[in-house]
Amino acid sequence: MAFEYLCTTLIALFVGAAICFGGYRWFLILLPVWGFFFGFGLGAQSIQILLGVGFLATVSGWLVGFIVGLLFAVLSYLFYMFGVLMLAGSLGYALGVGFMGLLGFDPGIITWLVGIVIAAILVVATFYFDLARYAIVGATAVGGAGLIVITFMYGPGGVALARLLENPVRAALNDSFWWTLLFLILAIGGIVVQVITTRRIPLEPYPDRV
Repeated sequence: MAFEYLCTTLIALFVGAAICFGGYRWFLILLPVWGFFFGFGLGAQSIQILLGVGFLATVSGWLVGFIVGLLFAVLSYLFYMFGVLMLAGSLGYALGVGFMGLLGFDPGIITWLVGIVIAAILVVATFYFDLARYAIVGATAVGGAGLIVITFMYGPGGVALARLLENPVRAALNDSFWWTLLFLILAIGGIVVQVITTRRIPLEPYPDRV
């Protein structure tokens, strides 16, 4: 059992590091997967806020999360630009909700609205100013950093998965100063490494996709 736990922990850390420091290189593969998990978390959180229940505490939360996640995954695969803008939105939502948690706000309608507003702002900015490259780098660096920190904090099991789906940034920022510092170092480091190493890698959609 200890060996299995060690293996799953190492795998989770490896995946987190690969996303954090190399997500731009793998973003076409990541798009549908990212779309599902972001859509699942967003749908389940919306039910949590609207019904005033715990995260994934009801069947409706699971059902809506699965439907939204599946929809985001399919659209991310079929429509390249949707996937890019979804990544930008996921980054804005994670940062908005995480920042509210850092200020001491519990999950609720205000926190949810702040996340939605910042997500919308980043989506519009990414589209209008053609910031797709930076949206991909930022989202993958932040998401990978969140996965690494959550794995260290809670292990790769169900608790970590639930917190990852709910919001990796909020979980990383809401525990202690040192975990927050580690998250920030990893996220900033991931952004710097990706920007430096992917300057000559063009953005190209899937073949035969729009």
